[in-house]
Amino acid sequence: MDPKALRTLLEEVRTGNTPVETAMVQLRDLPFSDLGFANVDHHRALRVGLPEVIFGMGKTLPQIIAITREIHARDQSVLVTRIEADTGTGFVQAFPAAHYDPVSRTGLLAAKPTPTRGHGTICVVTAGTSDIPVAAEAVVTARAFGNEVLELYDVGVAGLHRLLARRELLYSANVVIVVAGMEGALASVVGGLVKRPVIAVPTSIGYGASFQGITALLAMLNSCAAGVTVVNIDNGFGAAVAATLINQADPNA
Repeated sequence: MDPKALRTLLEEVRTGNTPVETAMVQLRDLPFSDLGFANVDHHRALRVGLPEVIFGMGKTLPQIIAITREIHARDQSVLVTRIEADTGTGFVQAFPAAHYDPVSRTGLLAAKPTPTRGHGTICVVTAGTSDIPVAAEAVVTARAFGNEVLELYDVGVAGLHRLLARRELLYSANVVIVVAGMEGALASVVGGLVKRPVIAVPTSIGYGASFQGITALLAMLNSCAAGVTVVNIDNGFGAAVAATLINQADPNA
């Protein structure tokens, strides 16, 4: 249950439009539901402003379906990350209204259209085409959380003119997510161009000495551009969550 839904329910109880007993039924599974193999956190949106998301890797299809049903039964949209094509197919078969994106490896079952809640746009930038799957995870996640998202792909430092030709797009963003493998230099370049928060995502893309993303990770952590924040290797989801918290922060809170 998110803050808006809880406020509506309490207002209906206050005005007498909803009996106390009915409200108690709706609130009985706060803060979580025990499914035996998973404790589904229905209280997360009230605590941190964003609902629980299912990390699909390592979970069986029946487990993902059961958790999805538990969340969706409360009129909440469900985002599932890191699921391969066969699981994605089964997910859509179980929930025909759902969508599976094979590029980002995400499944989304929307309860209702997601209103735009951000104060600006989030721009997701990649160094190369090979980085797009990680970027796509960030894009899907950010949009599922109510952000307007811009995409700018394949503008790495091997051809810096490609980035500079689109710099107005960068300047228009409220938050920038930079996704890069190899030596991870793009994050420093973008961090030196914009006055907005830059969240860097190292990817495991690269030749042998990239060490599955460790080289890009260390380069981003040692960026000479002040203010660049770094998430874990291939963690497009984590970058999108951080960008959402920045983009949707209440300046009056």
